Amino acid sequence: MITHLTYDQINQKKWDECIHRAFNGRVYALSWYLNEISYGWEALVEGDYQAVMPLPGNRKARISYLFQPFFTQQLGIFSIKLISPSETSRFLNAIPSKYRYGELNLNSHNKVEPEGGFSCTFLLNHELDLIRPYYALKNNFSENTRRNIRRGSKNNLVINESLSPEELVTLFKNNRGAMLNHITEGHYLRLVSLMHRAIYHRNAFTIACYQNNNLLAGAFFLKYRNRLVFLFSAINDEEKKSGAMFSLIDHVIQKHSDQPVVLDFEGSNDPNLARFYKGFGASEVTYPRIVFNRLPYPLQITVNAAKKLRQIISF
Repeated sequence: MITHLTYDQINQKKWDECIHRAFNGRVYALSWYLNEISYGWEALVEGDYQAVMPLPGNRKARISYLFQPFFTQQLGIFSIKLISPSETSRFLNAIPSKYRYGELNLNSHNKVEPEGGFSCTFLLNHELDLIRPYYALKNNFSENTRRNIRRGSKNNLVINESLSPEELVTLFKNNRGAMLNHITEGHYLRLVSLMHRAIYHRNAFTIACYQNNNLLAGAFFLKYRNRLVFLFSAINDEEKKSGAMFSLIDHVIQKHSDQPVVLDFEGSNDPNLARFYKGFGASEVTYPRIVFNRLPYPLQITVNAAKKLRQIISF
């Protein structure tokens, strides 16, 4: 039986035990992570936490809705047992009717059947299995990627794993962030808070690339079970000449090669980013995105317009 629970009704200890035991457990679904990115989240729970589905929601103008929070690529259903398409359908159909609108990314292990009331599209992720020795992984790098790594070696780049979240976010704000007016100071503060919480739980690390003590590139990785997630990165203008980001990713691959670890690049449908990830030998993996709209007709039009705008200015 699937039960809808409000935030105060969720046993977060049992919840995390389910995520830890789930065959498809992801760091995004841990209670501390959800508390950071969608405080007050609700959930669907089957039995005594044998399978769970977080419901990150909000309420505006008296309308309750579900949304995919920033820095959370895949949520959906997490289960101790394999999830059949019919099981996915049971959870989707159990989403309470109080939610009048929803846009949610499920995870790559949630197989979706055609559903009345739900539309489904598939998004791209790129993943690299690091189980092989480094030399074997490097053989699958593109020539462009290898050339940029060689450029980094010639430029005497230094890799360091002691970058603070504040320094990384400042690097982003001063470069790409300066062109993104829709990102507020509140977004940055929430991101820094999330980074610190992840580091506190030993589920993350930062890494940076310097040249002559000048910070060229930095990145933040989540780590949970057998997965490294490339969550956030930043570069300055000099990075393009030095190959710093290529060297940074190469360092991570070398350090974790020959281990049962998946490097999750967390994207992307963007052709340029996809080319960058594939340059390291990453393979495409799809995951479903479901949308439902139970709003009255006039509001449906407004929501659809807002959705298109978010796609244009997404962080």
